[in-house]
Amino acid sequence: MEHSKAVGKQRQRRTYRVRKRVRGTPERPRLCVTRTLRNISAQLIDDISGVTLVSASTSDKSLTKQVKYGGNCSAAEVIGKVIAERATAKGVADVCFDRGSCKYHGRVAALANAARAAGLQF
Repeated sequence: MEHSKAVGKQRQRRTYRVRKRVRGTPERPRLCVTRTLRNISAQLIDDISGVTLVSASTSDKSLTKQVKYGGNCSAAEVIGKVIAERATAKGVADVCFDRGSCKYHGRVAALANAARAAGLQF
């Protein structure tokens, strides 16, 4: 029990460390990535007004045909491509990348690279 509490506190500290430098504005929203064991999701958030502009997740009903399992890098690439397409449809081209408490590695990096390839500027 003590170990899981310590790990949770470490994750919270890492999240705060990233978030104190990254703020979303209407012109340049924050691209927030959330990673679980089975899914990955991304949101474009305007922190000034507290509104989510665009979101995409492997658990969305519209993406279940494209993604069989959401816990791998290929699913993260699909989500990165979809979030970039939805963002450009809303007129957003520049974003701030918020990795949360995760390392920029594996699925998080795959999502970011796919979003860049689809047209988002970090």
